[in-house]
Amino acid sequence: MEEQFINKVKIFIEKGSLIDASMPVLVALSGGADSVALLRVLLELGYDCRAAHCNFHLRGEESNRDECFVTELCRQLNVAFDVKHFDVPAYIRAHGVSMEMACRELRYEWFEELRQVHGCSCIAVAHHNDDNIETFFLNALRGTGITGLTGMKPRNGVVVRPLLCVSCAEILEWLGETGQDYVTDSTNLENDAKRNRLRNIVLPALYKEFDGAKQALLTTIENMRQCNGLYHESIGVMRNIVSDCEGDSIVIDLEILNSFDNRGMLLYEILKPLGFNYEQCNDMLNSAVGRHFFSSSHKATINRDTIDVFLFQSRDENVYLVNLESDKIFEPIALEINHVTDEMFSPDMVDGKCSVAFSNDILQCSEVVLRHWREGDRFKPFGMNGSKLISDLFTDLKLSEKEKNETWLLEADGEIVWVLGYRSSQSFKVPSDSTHYLLFQMDH
Repeated sequence: MEEQFINKVKIFIEKGSLIDASMPVLVALSGGADSVALLRVLLELGYDCRAAHCNFHLRGEESNRDECFVTELCRQLNVAFDVKHFDVPAYIRAHGVSMEMACRELRYEWFEELRQVHGCSCIAVAHHNDDNIETFFLNALRGTGITGLTGMKPRNGVVVRPLLCVSCAEILEWLGETGQDYVTDSTNLENDAKRNRLRNIVLPALYKEFDGAKQALLTTIENMRQCNGLYHESIGVMRNIVSDCEGDSIVIDLEILNSFDNRGMLLYEILKPLGFNYEQCNDMLNSAVGRHFFSSSHKATINRDTIDVFLFQSRDENVYLVNLESDKIFEPIALEINHVTDEMFSPDMVDGKCSVAFSNDILQCSEVVLRHWREGDRFKPFGMNGSKLISDLFTDLKLSEKEKNETWLLEADGEIVWVLGYRSSQSFKVPSDSTHYLLFQMDH
C-alpha cells in the first residue's frame, strides 16, 4: 500500500502538470491527517517543500496544540516553516463576512504572500476525493449550474490539489503504515455545519444503502468536468450573437439570441463574467424596451434589437468649465477654438457634427461647460423648429448605450448648444455676413 499510494499521487501530479519540480512548493499544513499526508508524500517524491500554518485561535488550547504539533513535525522533517496568528472576529467585523469566509480569505491571502516571498511555484492544499464529493453535493443543494457539479479542480491558478486522486481512507491507511501521527480537529465531529452533516450523516448512509455509490459519484464528477469543457467550447462558438465588442462593452443581437432554445443560459454564460446572475439574464429576455439591469460593475439596457452592456462605472459625471478665451481645450475632450476676426463666415467651414460655429454672443455667457447627458435634456437642433429630447436624438442615431454615455454636450448658461460629434443647436447661430465668430473643432 505504501508504494502504491505514493505512485498514485505521483502519476496524478505528472498527468495534470500540477507542480514545477524546479521550484519550492508551499504546503498548507494544518496538522490534520490530510495535510500531514500531503507534506510527507511530496517530500517522498523529492519536492522542495515549505510549510505554512494558520492559527485562527478559534478552538482554544486545541489551536495552540495544532501549532506545536506542526512546528515539531517540520523540525523533525527539516522543512522550512511559517506560522501566522489571525484575529478572525476583527476581520469579520471589518468585512462583514461569515467565519468560514473570513478564515478562507485570510488563509489564502497570506499563502499567496508567502508564495511570492519564497519563490514557490504553487500552493499545495490537501483536499481529497471525499472532499470533492461533499463539494459536489453542497453545490447541488444550492441549485448550481454545470460548473458547480464538476467539484474542485486539481489546479486553480497557483493552488494545486495533489490528493484529489485518493480517498480519506487511503490517506489514513498510508499514515498508519508509515507510523506518522497527526492531530484531529474536534469541530469536524460536530454536525452544526452543512459539510459536516454530509460527511458524518448523509454520505455514510448513502454508501451503506448503495454499493459502489462513492466510485459512481467520482465518475459522475469526472464526466461533468468533461461535459463542462465541451459546454464552454460550444458557448464559444455560439458567441456570434455578440455583434460588437469593445473593451468592457458588448452589444448582443436579440434576433440571433432568440433563435436558441436555451437562450437564457446562453445569455448568462456571456454576461456572467460581467457580474450578472442567471435570474437577471432570464428577466432581460422578458423585459420592455428601455429597462436597465445592473451588476456590480456593468449596466445592461434593453433596446428594440439589442441588449447593450457597458462598464457603468466608467461614466464621467463631472461638469467641466470651458474657457472660451483659450485656443485649445484638453479636458475632458480635446477641442480647438479658433477666434475668427477678419473672414466672412461660410456654412462650408463646418459640418455641424465635429466642427461647429457660434456667434461671439456666446462669449457673453457666464458659464460654458462640457458634461454628459442627463434624463430630460433638450436642445434646439440646427435646421429644426422647436426642441428635441437628447434621448430621442440618440434613438434616431441608433447609438448604443456605451456611445450615449461617452457623448459630450456643450452647455452655455444652462442651454445645450452642441451634441459633440452629432448635432449642433440653433442657438448662437452665426449670421451669413459675419466676420467675427468662433469655430470649434473636435480633435480626433
